[in-house]
Amino acid sequence: MGNTTNDVGSNVTAVNVAQLPGLNTLGISMARIDFAPWGLNAPHTHPRATEILTVIEGNLLVGFVTSNPENRLITKRLQKGDVFVFPEGLIHFQQNVGNGYALAIAALSSQNPGTITIANAVFGSNPDISADILAKAFQVDIKVVQQIQSKF
Repeated sequence: MGNTTNDVGSNVTAVNVAQLPGLNTLGISMARIDFAPWGLNAPHTHPRATEILTVIEGNLLVGFVTSNPENRLITKRLQKGDVFVFPEGLIHFQQNVGNGYALAIAALSSQNPGTITIANAVFGSNPDISADILAKAFQVDIKVVQQIQSKF
């Protein structure tokens, strides 16, 4: 089991072409996602892959957001054995909605799917995106943005 003692309570162990060169040219990769009770695989996207997720243990709330202008949230509560698909490039997440540990396996349609964790990319970029820009984009006070950026 992966170490889930972190701020979000999850651990993703990826197996892609970087870890397993034999995947080169095969167009596939996988990930194991371990969840502490109520742990979260934070909103993220895979710019180069569709993901299919299978729940091995526990109960997960999963969801993705459709593209602009609709931005509709699609969610489903999954149990052991259930499968869910996240379309390529769309922001998605998984959360353990149980008091025990949960485990999921994800297969992705690329040897190098990429992962962009939304909060890390927006508030933890290097160098920082200007707090003025983010305050305007999120329609919040600049101090709120600075407080969030300080966590990354």
